Amino acid sequence: MPDWEKRFRAPRVSLPRWAKYAPDRSLFVSNATGTYELYAWDRATGEQRQVTDRPNGTTDGVLSPDGEWIWWFSDTDGDEFGVWLRQPFGGGKDEPATPGLEPSYPDGLALGRDGTAVVGRSTEEGGSTVHVVRPGAEPVEIYRHRQSAGVGGLSHDGSLVAIEHTEHGDAMHAAIRVVRTDGTPVGELDDTRGGTRELGLSALGFVPVDGDARLLVGHQRNGRWEPMLWNPLTGEETPLSVDLPGDLDATWYPDGSALLIDHNHHARSELWRYGLADGALTRLDTPPGTVSRALPRPDGTVEYLWSSAEKPPVVRSTAGHVVLTPPATPDGIDLAPASVPVSDIWVDGPGGRVHALVQKPAGEGPFPTVFDIHGGPTAHDTDSFASGPAAWVDHGFAVVRVNYRGSTGYGREWTDALKHRVGLIELEDIAAVREWAVSSGLADPARLVLTGGSWGGYLTLLGLGTQPEAWAVGVAAVPVADYVTAYHDEMEALKALDRTLLGGTPEEVPERYAASSPLTYVDDVRAPVYISAGVNDPRCPIRQVENYVERLERRGHPHEVYRYDAGHGSLVVDERIKQLRMEIAFAERHLPAR
Repeated sequence: MPDWEKRFRAPRVSLPRWAKYAPDRSLFVSNATGTYELYAWDRATGEQRQVTDRPNGTTDGVLSPDGEWIWWFSDTDGDEFGVWLRQPFGGGKDEPATPGLEPSYPDGLALGRDGTAVVGRSTEEGGSTVHVVRPGAEPVEIYRHRQSAGVGGLSHDGSLVAIEHTEHGDAMHAAIRVVRTDGTPVGELDDTRGGTRELGLSALGFVPVDGDARLLVGHQRNGRWEPMLWNPLTGEETPLSVDLPGDLDATWYPDGSALLIDHNHHARSELWRYGLADGALTRLDTPPGTVSRALPRPDGTVEYLWSSAEKPPVVRSTAGHVVLTPPATPDGIDLAPASVPVSDIWVDGPGGRVHALVQKPAGEGPFPTVFDIHGGPTAHDTDSFASGPAAWVDHGFAVVRVNYRGSTGYGREWTDALKHRVGLIELEDIAAVREWAVSSGLADPARLVLTGGSWGGYLTLLGLGTQPEAWAVGVAAVPVADYVTAYHDEMEALKALDRTLLGGTPEEVPERYAASSPLTYVDDVRAPVYISAGVNDPRCPIRQVENYVERLERRGHPHEVYRYDAGHGSLVVDERIKQLRMEIAFAERHLPAR
Protein backbone atom coordinates (compact mmCIF):
# COMPACT_ATOMS: atom_id res chain seq x y z
CA MET A 1 0.00 0.00 0.00
CA PRO A 2 1.50 3.39 -0.97
CA ASP A 3 2.18 5.96 1.72
CA TRP A 4 -0.43 8.36 0.38
CA GLU A 5 -3.15 5.76 0.87
CA LYS A 6 -1.86 4.82 4.33
CA ARG A 7 -2.32 8.45 5.41
CA PHE A 8 -6.04 8.15 4.74
CA ARG A 9 -6.39 4.71 6.32
CA ALA A 10 -4.29 5.40 9.42
CA PRO A 11 -6.43 5.68 12.57
CA ARG A 12 -7.47 9.20 13.45
CA VAL A 13 -9.26 10.65 16.46
CA SER A 14 -10.72 14.06 17.15
CA LEU A 15 -10.08 15.92 20.37
CA PRO A 16 -12.26 14.13 22.97
CA ARG A 17 -14.93 16.27 24.62
CA TRP A 18 -16.00 15.30 28.13
CA ALA A 19 -19.13 15.74 30.19
CA LYS A 20 -18.96 18.87 32.34
CA TYR A 21 -19.93 17.08 35.56
CA ALA A 22 -18.50 13.67 34.67
CA PRO A 23 -15.09 14.47 33.13
CA ASP A 24 -14.09 10.80 32.91
CA ARG A 25 -16.78 10.32 30.25
CA SER A 26 -15.69 11.49 26.82
CA LEU A 27 -16.88 11.47 23.22
CA PHE A 28 -14.69 11.53 20.12
CA VAL A 29 -14.78 10.86 16.38
CA SER A 30 -12.65 8.20 14.68
CA ASN A 31 -12.24 6.53 11.29
CA ALA A 32 -11.31 3.19 12.88
CA THR A 33 -13.95 1.21 10.97
CA GLY A 34 -13.19 2.93 7.68
CA THR A 35 -16.01 5.43 8.23
CA TYR A 36 -15.92 8.41 10.56
CA GLU A 37 -18.20 7.65 13.51
CA LEU A 38 -18.74 8.68 17.14
CA TYR A 39 -17.08 6.77 20.00
CA ALA A 40 -17.62 6.85 23.76
CA TRP A 41 -14.57 6.63 26.03
CA ASP A 42 -14.69 5.88 29.74
CA ARG A 43 -11.38 7.25 31.02
CA ALA A 44 -11.76 5.52 34.37
CA THR A 45 -11.83 2.04 32.82
CA GLY A 46 -10.17 2.75 29.46
CA GLU A 47 -13.15 1.24 27.61
CA GLN A 48 -13.97 2.62 24.17
CA ARG A 49 -17.28 1.93 22.46
CA GLN A 50 -18.52 2.76 18.98
CA VAL A 51 -21.71 4.80 19.35
CA THR A 52 -22.96 5.25 15.77
CA ASP A 53 -22.75 3.00 12.74
CA ARG A 54 -24.18 4.44 9.54
CA PRO A 55 -23.20 3.88 5.89
CA ASN A 56 -22.21 7.53 5.36
CA GLY A 57 -20.80 8.20 8.81
CA THR A 58 -21.58 10.48 11.75
CA THR A 59 -19.55 13.33 13.25
CA ASP A 60 -22.00 15.63 15.09
CA GLY A 61 -22.40 14.59 18.71
CA VAL A 62 -22.27 15.94 22.26
CA LEU A 63 -22.44 14.58 25.80
CA SER A 64 -25.05 15.72 28.30
CA PRO A 65 -23.47 17.61 31.25
CA ASP A 66 -24.03 14.66 33.61
CA GLY A 67 -22.45 12.22 31.14
CA GLU A 68 -25.50 9.99 31.05
CA TRP A 69 -26.54 10.65 27.44
CA ILE A 70 -24.87 10.94 24.04
CA TRP A 71 -26.71 13.24 21.66
CA TRP A 72 -26.04 12.85 17.94
CA PHE A 73 -27.51 14.38 14.81
CA SER A 74 -29.21 11.98 12.41
CA ASP A 75 -29.50 13.15 8.81
CA THR A 76 -30.02 11.19 5.57
CA ASP A 77 -26.91 10.28 3.60
CA GLY A 78 -25.13 13.54 4.35
CA ASP A 79 -27.96 15.94 3.49
CA GLU A 80 -27.56 17.70 6.90
CA PHE A 81 -31.36 17.72 7.39
CA GLY A 82 -32.61 15.66 10.30
CA VAL A 83 -33.24 15.35 14.04
CA TRP A 84 -31.28 14.87 17.25
CA LEU A 85 -31.24 11.38 18.74
CA ARG A 86 -29.70 10.21 21.99
CA GLN A 87 -28.52 6.97 23.57
CA PRO A 88 -27.20 6.05 27.03
CA PHE A 89 -23.47 6.51 27.53
CA GLY A 90 -23.05 2.84 28.34
CA GLY A 91 -24.93 1.74 25.24
CA GLY A 92 -28.52 1.04 24.37
CA LYS A 93 -31.27 1.96 21.98
CA ASP A 94 -31.37 5.36 20.29
CA GLU A 95 -34.42 7.48 21.06
CA PRO A 96 -35.67 10.89 19.88
CA ALA A 97 -33.89 13.57 21.89
CA THR A 98 -36.28 16.38 21.00
CA PRO A 99 -39.71 14.81 20.48
CA GLY A 100 -42.10 17.26 18.91
CA LEU A 101 -39.53 18.98 16.71
CA GLU A 102 -39.69 18.23 13.00
CA PRO A 103 -36.53 17.60 10.93
CA SER A 104 -34.45 20.69 10.12
CA TYR A 105 -30.92 21.90 9.54
CA PRO A 106 -29.10 22.20 12.89
CA ASP A 107 -28.16 25.69 14.15
CA GLY A 108 -26.57 25.08 17.52
CA LEU A 109 -27.33 23.02 20.61
CA ALA A 110 -26.84 23.74 24.31
CA LEU A 111 -27.59 21.25 27.10
CA GLY A 112 -28.30 22.13 30.74
CA ARG A 113 -27.53 20.06 33.79
CA ASP A 114 -31.25 19.70 34.61
CA GLY A 115 -31.91 18.02 31.26
CA THR A 116 -33.04 21.17 29.46
CA ALA A 117 -31.96 21.48 25.83
CA VAL A 118 -31.81 24.65 23.74
CA VAL A 119 -32.09 23.68 20.08
CA GLY A 120 -31.31 25.87 17.09
CA ARG A 121 -33.00 24.95 13.81
CA SER A 122 -33.52 26.31 10.32
CA THR A 123 -35.85 25.38 7.47
CA GLU A 124 -36.71 26.96 4.16
CA GLU A 125 -40.28 27.54 5.26
CA GLY A 126 -39.73 28.77 8.81
CA GLY A 127 -36.35 30.48 8.73
CA SER A 128 -34.34 30.25 11.95
CA THR A 129 -35.92 29.15 15.22
CA VAL A 130 -34.74 28.38 18.75
CA HIS A 131 -36.68 26.00 20.99
CA VAL A 132 -36.33 25.11 24.66
CA VAL A 133 -36.99 21.43 25.28
CA ARG A 134 -37.48 20.30 28.88
CA PRO A 135 -37.76 16.64 29.94
CA GLY A 136 -41.31 15.40 29.50
CA ALA A 137 -42.62 18.70 28.12
CA GLU A 138 -43.50 19.97 24.66
CA PRO A 139 -40.84 22.11 22.92
CA VAL A 140 -41.32 25.85 23.46
CA GLU A 141 -40.30 28.25 20.70
CA ILE A 142 -38.44 31.26 22.11
CA TYR A 143 -37.05 32.81 18.90
CA ARG A 144 -37.93 33.02 15.21
CA HIS A 145 -36.64 35.12 12.33
CA ARG A 146 -36.27 34.82 8.55
CA GLN A 147 -32.58 35.75 8.71
CA SER A 148 -30.01 33.22 9.92
CA ALA A 149 -29.50 32.72 13.65
CA GLY A 150 -28.28 30.02 16.01
CA VAL A 151 -27.74 29.01 19.63
CA GLY A 152 -24.61 30.56 21.14
CA GLY A 153 -24.77 29.09 24.63
CA LEU A 154 -26.69 28.39 27.84
CA SER A 155 -25.67 29.95 31.15
CA HIS A 156 -24.26 27.75 33.89
CA ASP A 157 -27.45 27.98 35.96
CA GLY A 158 -29.63 27.34 32.90
CA SER A 159 -31.48 30.67 33.07
CA LEU A 160 -30.01 32.57 30.11
CA VAL A 161 -29.67 31.71 26.42
CA ALA A 162 -27.28 33.44 24.01
CA ILE A 163 -28.47 33.69 20.40
CA GLU A 164 -26.21 34.75 17.55
CA HIS A 165 -28.41 36.44 14.95
CA THR A 166 -28.21 38.40 11.71
CA GLU A 167 -31.57 40.15 11.77
CA HIS A 168 -29.82 43.20 10.27
CA GLY A 169 -29.24 41.17 7.07
CA ASP A 170 -25.43 40.82 7.16
CA ALA A 171 -24.81 37.08 7.46
CA MET A 172 -21.04 37.59 7.83
CA HIS A 173 -21.31 39.76 10.96
CA ALA A 174 -23.55 38.46 13.72
CA ALA A 175 -25.02 40.27 16.71
CA ILE A 176 -25.74 38.60 20.07
CA ARG A 177 -29.00 38.62 22.00
CA VAL A 178 -29.36 37.09 25.44
CA VAL A 179 -32.84 35.98 26.49
CA ARG A 180 -34.34 34.06 29.36
CA THR A 181 -35.54 30.54 28.69
CA ASP A 182 -39.05 31.85 28.15
CA GLY A 183 -37.78 34.15 25.39
CA THR A 184 -37.81 37.38 27.44
CA PRO A 185 -35.01 39.67 26.17
CA VAL A 186 -32.24 40.48 28.63
CA GLY A 187 -29.47 42.16 26.66
CA GLU A 188 -28.36 42.96 23.11
CA LEU A 189 -24.85 43.43 21.72
CA ASP A 190 -24.72 44.61 18.10
CA ASP A 191 -21.47 45.99 16.75
CA THR A 192 -23.04 46.31 13.29
CA ARG A 193 -25.36 49.05 14.61
CA GLY A 194 -28.26 47.60 12.71
CA GLY A 195 -26.21 46.50 9.74
CA THR A 196 -24.44 49.82 9.13
CA ARG A 197 -20.96 48.57 10.14
CA GLU A 198 -19.14 45.39 9.16
CA LEU A 199 -18.17 44.26 12.65
CA GLY A 200 -19.07 40.77 13.85
CA LEU A 201 -19.51 39.13 17.23
CA SER A 202 -19.28 35.51 18.34
CA ALA A 203 -20.66 33.95 21.53
CA LEU A 204 -17.84 31.88 23.07
CA GLY A 205 -19.64 30.66 26.21
CA PHE A 206 -21.01 31.77 29.55
CA VAL A 207 -18.71 31.72 32.57
CA PRO A 208 -18.99 28.24 34.22
CA VAL A 209 -19.99 29.68 37.61
CA ASP A 210 -23.46 29.89 39.17
CA GLY A 211 -24.72 33.39 39.83
CA ASP A 212 -22.43 34.93 37.22
CA ALA A 213 -23.99 36.05 33.93
CA ARG A 214 -20.84 37.08 32.07
CA LEU A 215 -20.53 35.89 28.48
CA LEU A 216 -17.22 35.44 26.71
CA VAL A 217 -17.53 37.21 23.37
CA GLY A 218 -15.32 37.35 20.29
CA HIS A 219 -15.28 40.78 18.60
CA GLN A 220 -13.62 42.57 15.66
CA ARG A 221 -13.43 46.12 16.99
CA ASN A 222 -9.67 46.35 16.60
CA GLY A 223 -9.46 44.84 13.11
CA ARG A 224 -9.12 41.21 14.20
CA TRP A 225 -10.89 38.59 16.29
CA GLU A 226 -10.18 38.94 20.02
CA PRO A 227 -12.06 38.19 23.24
CA MET A 228 -13.89 40.37 25.75
CA LEU A 229 -16.39 39.84 28.58
CA TRP A 230 -19.97 41.10 28.51
CA ASN A 231 -22.57 41.00 31.28
CA PRO A 232 -25.98 41.09 29.55
CA LEU A 233 -27.75 41.83 32.86
CA THR A 234 -25.80 45.03 33.54
CA GLY A 235 -24.50 45.86 30.06
CA GLU A 236 -20.93 46.03 31.39
CA GLU A 237 -18.23 45.26 28.83
CA THR A 238 -14.73 44.25 29.93
CA PRO A 239 -12.04 44.46 27.25
CA LEU A 240 -9.12 42.06 27.58
CA SER A 241 -5.60 43.17 26.71
CA VAL A 242 -3.83 40.31 24.92
CA ASP A 243 -0.70 41.66 23.22
CA LEU A 244 -0.26 39.05 20.51
CA PRO A 245 -0.45 39.51 16.72
CA GLY A 246 -3.08 37.71 14.65
CA ASP A 247 -6.54 36.40 15.53
CA LEU A 248 -7.43 35.22 19.03
CA ASP A 249 -10.03 32.66 20.09
CA ALA A 250 -10.75 31.80 23.70
CA THR A 251 -12.54 29.41 26.03
CA TRP A 252 -13.05 29.27 29.79
CA TYR A 253 -11.03 27.23 32.23
CA PRO A 254 -13.49 25.07 34.20
CA ASP A 255 -13.33 27.19 37.38
CA GLY A 256 -13.85 30.47 35.49
CA SER A 257 -10.60 31.98 36.78
CA ALA A 258 -8.77 32.09 33.45
CA LEU A 259 -9.13 31.84 29.69
CA LEU A 260 -7.39 29.53 27.29
CA ILE A 261 -6.29 31.69 24.35
CA ASP A 262 -5.89 30.07 20.95
CA HIS A 263 -3.49 32.37 19.08
CA ASN A 264 -3.58 32.07 15.27
CA HIS A 265 -0.94 33.93 13.24
CA HIS A 266 0.44 33.35 9.76
CA ALA A 267 -1.06 29.85 9.35
CA ARG A 268 0.17 28.52 12.70
CA SER A 269 -1.22 28.52 16.21
CA GLU A 270 -0.19 28.28 19.84
CA LEU A 271 -1.89 28.28 23.26
CA TRP A 272 -1.73 30.79 26.10
CA ARG A 273 -3.32 31.02 29.56
CA TYR A 274 -4.82 34.40 30.45
CA GLY A 275 -5.46 34.98 34.15
CA LEU A 276 -8.54 37.13 34.68
CA ALA A 277 -7.50 38.38 38.13
CA ASP A 278 -4.17 39.89 37.06
CA GLY A 279 -4.14 39.74 33.26
CA ALA A 280 -1.08 37.50 33.32
CA LEU A 281 -0.40 35.84 29.96
CA THR A 282 1.49 32.54 30.05
CA ARG A 283 2.49 30.55 26.98
CA LEU A 284 1.74 26.82 27.08
CA ASP A 285 4.34 24.47 25.67
CA THR A 286 3.09 23.21 22.29
CA PRO A 287 5.23 22.19 19.29
CA PRO A 288 5.47 24.41 16.19
CA GLY A 289 2.57 23.73 13.86
CA THR A 290 -1.20 24.00 14.31
CA VAL A 291 -3.45 23.34 17.28
CA SER A 292 -6.77 22.40 15.68
CA ARG A 293 -8.69 22.39 18.95
CA ALA A 294 -7.93 22.61 22.67
CA LEU A 295 -9.86 22.27 25.95
CA PRO A 296 -8.80 22.81 29.59
CA ARG A 297 -9.35 19.90 31.98
CA PRO A 298 -10.69 20.32 35.53
CA ASP A 299 -7.16 19.73 36.91
CA GLY A 300 -5.84 22.76 35.01
CA THR A 301 -4.05 20.85 32.26
CA VAL A 302 -5.01 21.38 28.63
CA GLU A 303 -5.65 18.72 26.02
CA TYR A 304 -5.16 19.66 22.38
CA LEU A 305 -5.14 18.20 18.88
CA TRP A 306 -1.88 19.09 17.15
CA SER A 307 -0.27 18.44 13.79
CA SER A 308 2.02 20.00 11.21
CA ALA A 309 2.19 19.59 7.44
CA GLU A 310 4.99 17.09 8.02
CA LYS A 311 3.73 15.20 11.07
CA PRO A 312 0.32 13.52 11.55
CA PRO A 313 -2.18 14.64 14.20
CA VAL A 314 -2.00 13.54 17.80
CA VAL A 315 -4.02 14.40 20.91
CA ARG A 316 -1.58 15.71 23.52
CA SER A 317 -1.74 17.09 27.04
CA THR A 318 0.25 19.95 28.48
CA ALA A 319 1.14 17.44 31.19
CA GLY A 320 3.44 15.89 28.58
CA HIS A 321 1.68 12.71 27.45
CA VAL A 322 -0.40 11.49 24.52
CA VAL A 323 -4.00 11.53 25.66
CA LEU A 324 -5.79 9.10 23.39
CA THR A 325 -4.64 6.16 21.30
CA PRO A 326 -6.96 5.62 18.32
CA PRO A 327 -8.91 2.36 18.07
CA ALA A 328 -7.29 -0.30 15.90
CA THR A 329 -8.19 -0.33 12.20
CA PRO A 330 -8.80 -3.42 10.03
CA ASP A 331 -5.78 -2.48 7.89
CA GLY A 332 -3.34 -2.81 10.77
CA ILE A 333 -1.85 0.66 10.18
CA ASP A 334 -0.80 2.29 13.42
CA LEU A 335 0.43 5.71 12.28
CA ALA A 336 0.14 7.83 9.17
CA PRO A 337 3.45 8.17 7.27
CA ALA A 338 5.02 11.61 7.55
CA SER A 339 4.97 14.06 4.66
CA VAL A 340 7.20 17.04 3.80
CA PRO A 341 7.18 20.36 5.66
CA VAL A 342 5.72 23.54 4.23
CA SER A 343 7.63 26.69 3.40
CA ASP A 344 6.09 30.16 3.55
CA ILE A 345 6.07 32.62 0.69
CA TRP A 346 4.70 36.14 0.57
CA VAL A 347 3.73 37.72 -2.73
CA ASP A 348 2.68 41.28 -3.51
CA GLY A 349 -0.91 41.10 -4.75
CA PRO A 350 -3.38 43.76 -5.88
CA GLY A 351 -4.89 43.97 -2.39
CA GLY A 352 -1.72 43.55 -0.31
CA ARG A 353 0.76 40.84 0.62
CA VAL A 354 -0.58 37.33 -0.06
CA HIS A 355 0.57 34.43 2.10
CA ALA A 356 0.90 30.95 0.59
CA LEU A 357 2.19 27.59 1.81
CA VAL A 358 4.37 25.46 -0.45
CA GLN A 359 5.29 21.77 -0.35
CA LYS A 360 7.80 20.32 -2.81
CA PRO A 361 8.74 16.77 -3.85
CA ALA A 362 12.35 15.64 -4.02
CA GLY A 363 14.41 16.80 -6.98
CA GLU A 364 14.81 20.00 -8.91
CA GLY A 365 12.04 22.08 -10.41
CA PRO A 366 10.21 23.25 -12.28
CA PHE A 367 7.60 20.75 -11.08
CA PRO A 368 4.09 20.03 -12.21
CA THR A 369 2.27 22.10 -9.62
CA VAL A 370 -1.11 21.86 -7.93
CA PHE A 371 -2.78 25.00 -6.66
CA ASP A 372 -5.00 23.47 -3.95
CA ILE A 373 -7.54 26.15 -3.04
CA HIS A 374 -9.21 26.04 0.36
CA GLY A 375 -12.95 26.21 0.94
CA GLY A 376 -14.92 28.47 3.20
CA PRO A 377 -14.24 31.10 1.98
CA THR A 378 -13.97 32.28 5.58
CA ALA A 379 -11.28 29.76 6.50
CA HIS A 380 -7.57 29.47 5.81
CA ASP A 381 -4.88 26.90 5.10
CA THR A 382 -2.48 26.17 7.94
CA ASP A 383 0.71 24.31 8.71
CA SER A 384 -1.27 21.19 9.57
CA PHE A 385 -1.38 17.61 8.33
CA ALA A 386 -3.48 17.09 5.20
CA SER A 387 -3.55 13.77 3.37
CA GLY A 388 -4.69 15.27 0.04
CA PRO A 389 -1.78 17.67 -0.55
CA ALA A 390 0.65 15.03 0.75
CA ALA A 391 -0.65 12.58 -1.87
CA TRP A 392 0.01 15.04 -4.71
CA VAL A 393 3.56 15.54 -3.39
CA ASP A 394 4.10 11.77 -3.34
CA HIS A 395 3.14 11.73 -7.03
CA GLY A 396 5.81 14.29 -7.90
CA PHE A 397 3.77 17.49 -7.75
CA ALA A 398 4.58 20.67 -5.89
CA VAL A 399 1.58 21.94 -3.94
CA VAL A 400 0.75 25.60 -3.39
CA ARG A 401 -2.03 26.68 -1.02
CA VAL A 402 -3.04 30.35 -1.11
CA ASN A 403 -4.68 32.30 1.72
CA TYR A 404 -6.44 34.69 -0.65
CA ARG A 405 -8.54 37.71 0.32
CA GLY A 406 -11.59 36.30 2.02
CA SER A 407 -9.46 34.00 4.17
CA THR A 408 -9.50 34.30 7.95
CA GLY A 409 -6.38 34.77 10.05
CA TYR A 410 -5.08 37.96 8.42
CA GLY A 411 -7.40 40.57 9.89
CA ARG A 412 -10.98 41.67 9.34
CA GLU A 413 -10.28 43.78 6.23
CA TRP A 414 -8.63 40.84 4.47
CA THR A 415 -11.60 38.58 5.20
CA ASP A 416 -14.24 41.13 4.20
CA ALA A 417 -12.47 42.23 1.00
CA LEU A 418 -14.19 39.67 -1.24
CA LYS A 419 -17.69 41.12 -0.87
CA HIS A 420 -19.37 42.24 -4.09
CA ARG A 421 -16.54 40.93 -6.32
CA VAL A 422 -17.11 37.40 -5.17
CA GLY A 423 -14.69 34.84 -6.64
CA LEU A 424 -12.90 37.36 -8.82
CA ILE A 425 -10.92 39.01 -6.05
CA GLU A 426 -9.69 35.66 -4.71
CA LEU A 427 -8.54 34.67 -8.20
CA GLU A 428 -6.48 37.87 -8.45
CA ASP A 429 -4.50 36.76 -5.41
CA ILE A 430 -4.14 33.22 -6.77
CA ALA A 431 -2.89 34.66 -10.06
CA ALA A 432 -0.24 36.71 -8.24
CA VAL A 433 1.05 33.61 -6.46
CA ARG A 434 0.93 31.65 -9.73
CA GLU A 435 3.15 34.28 -11.35
CA TRP A 436 5.62 33.93 -8.48
CA ALA A 437 5.57 30.13 -8.69
CA VAL A 438 6.46 30.21 -12.39
CA SER A 439 9.04 33.01 -12.24
CA SER A 440 10.79 31.46 -9.23
CA GLY A 441 11.32 28.17 -11.09
CA LEU A 442 9.07 26.17 -8.77
CA ALA A 443 6.26 25.53 -11.26
CA ASP A 444 6.21 24.38 -14.86
CA PRO A 445 3.77 26.84 -16.52
CA ALA A 446 2.55 24.15 -18.93
CA ARG A 447 1.66 21.74 -16.11
CA LEU A 448 -0.42 23.70 -13.63
CA VAL A 449 -3.43 22.09 -11.95
CA LEU A 450 -6.13 24.21 -10.30
CA THR A 451 -8.10 22.26 -7.72
CA GLY A 452 -10.17 22.62 -4.59
CA GLY A 453 -13.31 21.54 -2.78
CA SER A 454 -16.48 23.47 -1.94
CA TRP A 455 -15.55 27.16 -2.26
CA GLY A 456 -12.20 25.94 -3.58
CA GLY A 457 -14.09 23.92 -6.19
CA TYR A 458 -16.07 27.03 -7.07
CA LEU A 459 -12.88 29.06 -7.50
CA THR A 460 -11.47 26.23 -9.62
CA LEU A 461 -14.33 26.37 -12.13
CA LEU A 462 -14.41 30.17 -12.08
CA GLY A 463 -10.65 30.31 -12.59
CA LEU A 464 -10.74 27.91 -15.53
CA GLY A 465 -13.19 30.24 -17.26
CA THR A 466 -11.73 33.64 -16.35
CA GLN A 467 -8.05 32.63 -16.57
CA PRO A 468 -8.26 30.03 -19.37
CA GLU A 469 -4.62 30.27 -20.45
CA ALA A 470 -3.26 29.92 -16.93
CA TRP A 471 -4.27 26.34 -16.14
CA ALA A 472 -3.61 23.00 -17.83
CA VAL A 473 -6.12 20.95 -15.82
CA GLY A 474 -8.99 21.70 -13.44
CA VAL A 475 -10.21 19.39 -10.67
CA ALA A 476 -13.27 20.65 -8.77
CA ALA A 477 -14.91 18.84 -5.84
CA VAL A 478 -18.44 19.69 -4.63
CA PRO A 479 -18.30 23.10 -6.36
CA VAL A 480 -20.62 25.99 -6.98
CA ALA A 481 -20.89 25.83 -10.77
CA ASP A 482 -24.06 27.77 -11.57
CA TYR A 483 -24.46 30.47 -8.91
CA VAL A 484 -28.10 31.34 -9.63
CA THR A 485 -29.37 27.75 -9.47
CA ALA A 486 -27.14 27.06 -6.47
CA TYR A 487 -28.76 29.94 -4.62
CA HIS A 488 -32.27 28.66 -5.23
CA ASP A 489 -31.44 25.06 -4.22
CA GLU A 490 -29.05 25.49 -1.28
CA MET A 491 -29.78 25.44 2.46
CA GLU A 492 -31.31 28.57 3.96
CA ALA A 493 -28.24 29.77 5.89
CA LEU A 494 -26.16 29.80 2.71
CA LYS A 495 -28.81 31.82 0.90
CA ALA A 496 -28.38 34.46 3.59
CA LEU A 497 -24.60 34.37 3.15
CA ASP A 498 -24.91 34.76 -0.62
CA ARG A 499 -27.22 37.74 -0.21
CA THR A 500 -24.58 39.31 2.03
CA LEU A 501 -21.68 38.54 -0.30
CA LEU A 502 -23.39 39.65 -3.49
CA GLY A 503 -25.65 42.37 -2.14
CA GLY A 504 -29.02 40.70 -2.75
CA THR A 505 -30.80 37.85 -4.46
CA PRO A 506 -30.21 36.80 -8.09
CA GLU A 507 -33.36 38.71 -9.02
CA GLU A 508 -32.17 41.88 -7.26
CA VAL A 509 -28.56 41.96 -8.50
CA PRO A 510 -28.44 39.63 -11.54
CA GLU A 511 -25.31 41.26 -12.92
CA ARG A 512 -23.31 40.36 -9.78
CA TYR A 513 -24.41 36.74 -9.84
CA ALA A 514 -23.56 36.56 -13.53
CA ALA A 515 -20.11 38.10 -12.99
CA SER A 516 -19.34 35.61 -10.20
CA SER A 517 -20.83 32.46 -11.72
CA PRO A 518 -18.60 29.84 -13.39
CA LEU A 519 -21.46 29.07 -15.78
CA THR A 520 -21.04 32.53 -17.34
CA TYR A 521 -17.52 31.63 -18.51
CA VAL A 522 -17.94 27.94 -19.28
CA ASP A 523 -17.51 28.44 -23.04
CA ASP A 524 -14.09 30.03 -22.44
CA VAL A 525 -12.71 27.02 -20.55
CA ARG A 526 -9.76 25.39 -22.33
CA ALA A 527 -8.40 22.96 -19.72
CA PRO A 528 -9.86 19.47 -19.28
CA VAL A 529 -12.24 19.49 -16.29
CA TYR A 530 -12.85 16.87 -13.61
CA ILE A 531 -15.84 17.36 -11.27
CA SER A 532 -16.99 15.29 -8.31
CA ALA A 533 -20.31 15.98 -6.60
CA GLY A 534 -22.44 14.51 -3.81
CA VAL A 535 -25.99 13.87 -4.94
CA ASN A 536 -27.35 14.81 -1.47
CA ASP A 537 -25.27 17.99 -1.06
CA PRO A 538 -27.32 20.84 0.53
CA ARG A 539 -24.46 23.35 0.19
CA CYS A 540 -23.48 22.91 -3.46
CA PRO A 541 -26.56 21.08 -4.81
CA ILE A 542 -26.32 18.64 -7.67
CA ARG A 543 -28.71 20.38 -10.11
CA GLN A 544 -26.47 23.39 -10.60
CA VAL A 545 -23.47 21.08 -11.22
CA GLU A 546 -25.49 19.26 -13.89
CA ASN A 547 -26.23 22.59 -15.60
CA TYR A 548 -22.52 23.29 -15.91
CA VAL A 549 -21.73 19.77 -17.11
CA GLU A 550 -24.45 20.02 -19.75
CA ARG A 551 -22.74 23.10 -21.15
CA LEU A 552 -19.41 21.27 -21.30
CA GLU A 553 -21.08 18.36 -23.07
CA ARG A 554 -22.72 20.71 -25.56
CA ARG A 555 -19.27 21.99 -26.51
CA GLY A 556 -17.76 18.53 -26.65
CA HIS A 557 -15.22 19.75 -24.12
CA PRO A 558 -13.03 17.09 -22.41
CA HIS A 559 -14.36 16.42 -18.94
CA GLU A 560 -15.24 13.72 -16.46
CA VAL A 561 -17.92 13.77 -13.75
CA TYR A 562 -18.11 11.55 -10.70
CA ARG A 563 -21.34 11.53 -8.70
CA TYR A 564 -21.48 9.77 -5.34
CA ASP A 565 -24.22 9.05 -2.80
CA ALA A 566 -23.34 11.47 -0.01
CA GLY A 567 -23.53 15.13 0.90
CA HIS A 568 -20.88 17.85 0.95
CA GLY A 569 -17.99 15.40 0.91
CA SER A 570 -17.70 11.86 2.20
CA LEU A 571 -16.97 10.44 5.66
CA VAL A 572 -16.04 7.05 4.17
CA VAL A 573 -12.29 6.45 3.88
CA ASP A 574 -12.52 4.18 0.83
CA GLU A 575 -14.58 6.83 -0.95
CA ARG A 576 -12.04 9.56 -0.17
CA ILE A 577 -9.21 7.39 -1.49
CA LYS A 578 -11.18 6.49 -4.61
CA GLN A 579 -11.89 10.13 -5.38
CA LEU A 580 -8.30 11.28 -4.93
CA ARG A 581 -7.01 8.39 -7.01
CA MET A 582 -9.31 9.43 -9.86
CA GLU A 583 -8.34 13.10 -9.51
CA ILE A 584 -4.60 12.40 -9.69
CA ALA A 585 -5.05 9.96 -12.58
CA PHE A 586 -7.10 12.55 -14.49
CA ALA A 587 -4.39 15.19 -14.02
CA GLU A 588 -1.58 12.83 -15.04
CA ARG A 589 -3.52 11.71 -18.09
CA HIS A 590 -4.16 15.23 -19.37
CA LEU A 591 -0.96 17.07 -18.44
CA PRO A 592 1.69 17.33 -21.15
CA ALA A 593 4.86 15.32 -20.66
CA ARG A 594 7.80 17.10 -19.09
